[in-house]
Amino acid sequence: MSTVNGVSSALDQYQIKSDTSANKELGKNEFLNLLVAQLNNQNPLEPQGNGEFIAQLAQFSQVEGIEKLNTSMGSLLSGYQSSQALQASSLVGSKVIIPTDKALVDTSESFKASMVLPTSSSNVYVNVYDNAGTVVSRINMGEQAAGNVSFIWDGKDASGKVLPPGTYKFEAQATYEGETKGLYTMLPANVDSVVLGGSELMLNLAGLGSVPLSQVQVIGE
Repeated sequence: MSTVNGVSSALDQYQIKSDTSANKELGKNEFLNLLVAQLNNQNPLEPQGNGEFIAQLAQFSQVEGIEKLNTSMGSLLSGYQSSQALQASSLVGSKVIIPTDKALVDTSESFKASMVLPTSSSNVYVNVYDNAGTVVSRINMGEQAAGNVSFIWDGKDASGKVLPPGTYKFEAQATYEGETKGLYTMLPANVDSVVLGGSELMLNLAGLGSVPLSQVQVIGE
């Protein structure tokens, strides 16, 4: 019986990449073929030990299990993305609340939003800026307790004149701990469209551009 010299273990052969242009890693079928070839060509005077043989079979089983797991995970991820896309597409035309300081405002109706107040304050207010950066109104809210504080802007300037629709900036501030500090604002925005693909779904919001779906705090008002 002839002996093939220098036959490496099937496990070592499995790790070697092909020199062809495809440059693929050996799959489970090639792994099994190498294992059979190794058994057929082993030195009869130094046969492969049971322990090593069992270890290689276990490695083969592990490789096959990983391939099946990857296939299952791929199917699960694809299903999740499809479900997420369907859910996000239903948001088109809806209103969402996100953490931002700008919003596209229809001044013909009251604009409702909120701020996050970390502690109680005796002096809470919101400055409203137009697109040119000029303060056009100030909403005085007086004393407020800690938490989410709602506010309403009527779309008018300090003289009571209704301002044109457009993008406005809202700067919420409060006095506490002996100084005046800025606050986070939560403003509404209309969803114009949904962008699919990439690691996360993106929402195109009127007047704000694209924001990740994960930034949405509230759907609707």
